[in-house]
Parts: sequence; C-alpha cells; structure tokens
Amino acid sequence: MDLKHSHSVKLNDGHFMPVLGLGTGASDEIPKGKTREAVKVAIDVGYRHFDASYVCQNKEEVGQAVREKIADGTVKREDLFYTTKPGEELFPKDASGKIILETVDLRETWTALEKCKDAGLTKSIGVSNFNHKQLEMILNKPGLKYKPVCNQVECHPYLNQSKLLEFCKSKDIVLVAYSALGTQRDPKWVPEDSPYLLEDPVLKEIAKKHSRNPGQVALRYQLQRGVVVLAKSFNEKRIKENFQVFDFELTPEDMKAIDGLNRNFRYIKIEFAVHHPWYPFSEEY
Repeated sequence: MDLKHSHSVKLNDGHFMPVLGLGTGASDEIPKGKTREAVKVAIDVGYRHFDASYVCQNKEEVGQAVREKIADGTVKREDLFYTTKPGEELFPKDASGKIILETVDLRETWTALEKCKDAGLTKSIGVSNFNHKQLEMILNKPGLKYKPVCNQVECHPYLNQSKLLEFCKSKDIVLVAYSALGTQRDPKWVPEDSPYLLEDPVLKEIAKKHSRNPGQVALRYQLQRGVVVLAKSFNEKRIKENFQVFDFELTPEDMKAIDGLNRNFRYIKIEFAVHHPWYPFSEEY
C-alpha cells in the first residue's frame, strides 16, 4: 500500500502521513506484550501510521510487531509511517533524576533535528505540544532549513484546538491529535474526576443517527477538520472499529454540534512543567 495512495495527507516536505494512526502509549495496567499484539492486529486491519515515544517505554514491542509483520509479508517498511520522539531520554537531569527543563533550548533542539534529517536518520521532523508562539520561534529561527511538518497536541471535542488548527494550516503545518477519544484514567497523567468524552450525549446521539459509536464519530470529526488523528486502543474489537471511519460522513449540522462541545478541557496537563517559562499551555493556543 503506497502511503500517498492511502488515506494520507501530504506534508510540507513532500512526504505523506496517513491521516489515522494507532497511539501506543500504555498505562501500567496494560500487560507486557499487549502493545505488540495490538500493533500486529492494527497492521492486519489496515493501519499504516504508528505513534510511540520514549516515555511510553514500549518502543521495543512496537518494533518487534512491525518486524514480524514485515517478515510474514503483510507489509513492507516503506508502507509504514512511524513517529517517535527522539531525545526524551537525553534531556539533562539533576542528581535526583528530575529533568532540568531550563537548559533545553527550543531552537538548538530544532537544529539538532535538522541535522538528523540531513543525515538521513529521519524523513520528516515535527514537534509536539507547541503553542503558536513556540511554533513562531522555530519558524523565525535564523538559518531555518526545515519547517516542522506537524504539531502533535491533545485534541478532541472538549479541546478542539480551533485557533491552533487555523494557525497551523496557515503555516502548512499538519495538526496531529492525541487523546482524540478522551484518554485512559492513568493516575500518572489524568485526574480521576475527568469527564468521559465518549459518554457525551451529543456524540451518542450523532452516533446513533449514523449507526456508529461515539468513538467513530469523534475520529471522523477530526478527519473532516483536516486533522490527522491518533486512536489508542489495545482491544482488538476497538482497533477494528476505530479504523471504520472512512465510509461515512458527518453533516454540517453534526460538525457544528460537536464544535459546540468545546470547553478547553485538557486531560493531559504536564503538571511537572507548569512553572517553566516555556510551559506550552499558558497561552490560549
């Protein structure tokens, strides 16, 4: 399956990113090996975009699953778009192991990523959790060689990121949505009293009208807005259902109703960095 002929968006560097990906971040309750099986199921279903990071601590499982599906002939490496966040493990730390964020310079970090691209270590480079001012900092960097192709942020009907989306579109940067279905109540990241997005009456009513489930509606909403969306699940049935979003369309009235659900609510607040001057969520967008 050629990426440019699947359900993909063309990035500003000429490469293609599938518009629906599988998120692989697992809570501590997910058994070892579950990520590997989920990725294999997803490849069989048709997913060609996979998102991982150092903090997820499961890159080995993702890699093993991919290698196995390449070995059995299901896919070729060039069929797959794999996203990771290099450098997280290299952030400077103090004696207690706490990351010293003050020493991380955004523009210097971007220069390092440009060098990775020049060296052929990656095809595309983007950012995550950047607000519009931080994106401007990169875009206005003296000697900029490559623009970010994407900005991966929390985005769902309760936090629809409409202003950041329009800003990114104006700069030819793709917005990628994580926590698009709400998120697991992992106590490390999410308050226990957070609202259940997929229980929202508006989503449930629209889902009923289209003979779908609320998760499929939430994913379809993002696709119709021009957002690349990550759907995280370790359940085979849900993985399959989440991929079934290309054969129906929400009406303008549906889209307006879902837009109306926005409450600027974040599930993921990254509270350990809240006092840092570059804390991304201090800005409106």
